[in-house]
Amino acid sequence: MESAGSSIASPNDSRKDAKGQSRKVLTHIVVWKYRADVPQAAREEHVARLRSVSGVVPGIESFSVGFDTLHLARSYDTGLAAVFRDRAALDAYTVHPEHVKVADFGRGLSEHVASVDFDS
Repeated sequence: MESAGSSIASPNDSRKDAKGQSRKVLTHIVVWKYRADVPQAAREEHVARLRSVSGVVPGIESFSVGFDTLHLARSYDTGLAAVFRDRAALDAYTVHPEHVKVADFGRGLSEHVASVDFDS
């Protein structure tokens, strides 16, 4: 089982605009709690599919996916943390056909999915 996350960061990850001013970005976090009957192979396929959409639209500044390593009672099984340049980039990602396929696949494996999006 893989325990390390995957991360892709752009050269613009400094979060500064052209004038050197700080700018806000949108952080998108999703966690999946798989059903007990989901085999490890399907879990690994889900993570691989998630990683495959890390660059489907412009404006993704960083993208990290990984399996939980602590295995606490409160833990979810898999997590994704992505930083988007702005709301428009997140919106484009949300409706992109490849993302929609991966999201449907993940929901089909899960007893619960939770997400949060916030300015950072």
